Amino acid sequence: MPPLPAVLVSILSVQGGAALAKGLFPVLGSTGTVGLRTGLSAVILLAAFRPRLHRLSAAQWRVVLPYGLVLGVMNLVFYASLSRIPLGLAVTVEFIGPLSVAVFGSHKPVDVAWVVLASAGIALITPWTAGTGVDPVGVAFALAAGVGWALYIVIGKRLSHLLSGGAAVSVGMLVAAVAVVPYAAAAGGFARLTAAGLAAGLGVALLSSAIPYTLEIIALKALPARTFGILMSLEPAVAALVGLVFLHEILSPMQWLAVTLVIAASAGSTLTARGAPAPHEADATEGWQGG
Repeated sequence: MPPLPAVLVSILSVQGGAALAKGLFPVLGSTGTVGLRTGLSAVILLAAFRPRLHRLSAAQWRVVLPYGLVLGVMNLVFYASLSRIPLGLAVTVEFIGPLSVAVFGSHKPVDVAWVVLASAGIALITPWTAGTGVDPVGVAFALAAGVGWALYIVIGKRLSHLLSGGAAVSVGMLVAAVAVVPYAAAAGGFARLTAAGLAAGLGVALLSSAIPYTLEIIALKALPARTFGILMSLEPAVAALVGLVFLHEILSPMQWLAVTLVIAASAGSTLTARGAPAPHEADATEGWQGG
């Protein structure tokens, strides 16, 4: 697949996976859905990349362990936000994480404008804004997911210098599964799991993990990082459209304006950033799992 369509299909795949996951919430809850997705994703990625766990050094484990834990917690709180607010809003609020990494890693005066623009967008959908009708706990979970996403990018950057992309992601997902799956099981997340639910969970794992990861690797080999970052800045809009089409989540004009402002801030920071990772800019270990 050519690189530009690969990025766009990757974005659609991630958000389609999130929409499918949200459809499992009535049966498994957000925690059970995260546990199922993480466990199946770990199996898929370990089978695909076959990392040699016994050959990892102590220095590699010291980075891959927090990387995997952050990955697991990030997805837990993101899915918790999805259970309370629309997909498009959750992704928009969460996107403040990678945007912050790009802006604060650049230290250019123009980046103040992108911070203001993104902050204005987030302010439009915060619970204290009159008439939003947005669940404050859902927004808080999405913000927590954004913090996790920022940490994930920073730690992933370090890990990319210690392990290849496939090994890093597969071992990181294994760590996330070890942390999340027992927690989901203890919380009763799998009590109502059926064969149909397991099949849907496999679809979530493929759409949210294996497929977009593969497509982004293809795109990153051919596209400049800046172009890749600009394309990935479209993700909040795609999330809102996927939520509208598949989940019938209708955003208000004010909420669409918020999405637009965050996209503009993300694209602008990508265009002006030099030497700092743009939003979603990946070494092959970062970007595709955020949501």
